[in-house]
Amino acid sequence: MLLPAAAKAVLSTDESITGVDVMNALQTEVAAWPLPGSAPRGVGRVPSKEQLIRRLGEFAERGNLSRGLAALTDYVGATHYLLARYDLSQDEGLDFVVCSDWPFDVVKRLGKVMSQLHSKTNEMEKCLSVMQPAFMSLPDDIDISRGISREYCSITFNVGRARLSLMLLFPQDVILSQESLRDVGLLTGYFASFTSERGGRTDRDFELTERELECLFWIAEGKTSDEIAVILGISRNTINNYITSVMRKTATKTRSEAIAYAVRNNLV
Repeated sequence: MLLPAAAKAVLSTDESITGVDVMNALQTEVAAWPLPGSAPRGVGRVPSKEQLIRRLGEFAERGNLSRGLAALTDYVGATHYLLARYDLSQDEGLDFVVCSDWPFDVVKRLGKVMSQLHSKTNEMEKCLSVMQPAFMSLPDDIDISRGISREYCSITFNVGRARLSLMLLFPQDVILSQESLRDVGLLTGYFASFTSERGGRTDRDFELTERELECLFWIAEGKTSDEIAVILGISRNTINNYITSVMRKTATKTRSEAIAYAVRNNLV
């Protein structure tokens, strides 16, 4: 993805820079950005732009993608985030999910919606949609919490060759600023790229398969083997075999240890 000039300058001068260094460089680029007018989802004040960038740098340094996305969600006034691989949404299963705190049933249903949208969109439309916040309605058969809008906002951007979408749920009485959403899209793209680069530099003596990572994701979400079997459409015994393989490869003895290992190594 295209980076702001300040970030490019830092990256070009020292290959050993940290996430905090580059996020600090971004402060110059966004000094003129307006504060979002909507309230945060959590209790407390909306952080300033400088505070947000500093926090993103700290989260990137630790490889903590979920905390960074939560901070961006709070900043723009939304309630839930879903970071998805738009270019994988046409495949079956949940491989498109990168990181999410959306309700599970909504994520499962949204996969089919994204697949249909992907198949109906041509390449020109996909290119023109980059960094342009779009508001879409959830299907009528999806139940959501009271007070949450049935519309969600989607911001598409590129990280390397991957095309991702940040999808946000927000309260019914909140109007999200288009300009603030574009700002958040830019920061999300850069934050996700830096986090993935750090994860890519971590040496591992093993590689988990896509199915194993999928099972690991859902046990981290608190799902049982029976529930995961329903989600993925395969047998309970097969799920247990995948989980056993994960624990063998990660040298862990329990599911809880496997989840902790996955969190430390940015696998979920």
